[in-house]
Amino acid sequence: VQLQASGGGLVQAGGSLRLSCTVSGGTFSRYSVGWFRQAPGKERETVATISRSGSSTYYADSVKGRFAILRDNDKKTAFLQMNNLKFEDTAVYYCAARSAILTAPLGTTKEDYNYWGQGTLVTVSS
Repeated sequence: VQLQASGGGLVQAGGSLRLSCTVSGGTFSRYSVGWFRQAPGKERETVATISRSGSSTYYADSVKGRFAILRDNDKKTAFLQMNNLKFEDTAVYYCAARSAILTAPLGTTKEDYNYWGQGTLVTVSS
């Protein structure tokens, strides 16, 4: 399974970005997907995760109400819509996938995910 994240860039505080994560080499609908981020000098942290069907989602408290995680199983792509960006959202963002049975609990930590893509840098200027 290979994941390709894209959509990062430089944006002013208060602006928006939409990240995309395209998955290949597997049946996309069999994987839950997560977005994670790592700022310089900090550990990688969970941003948001979404179940196989998209019916369940999880958000870190720091992004609730500002970010939305979505998926399109037909296009084998997951998205992270980021609105009202803040300086502290600056980080390298990674998408990851987890093979799970349909009834499995939604993974919310990076340890739950075993397939990772390369990161995409998001820089928010204050």
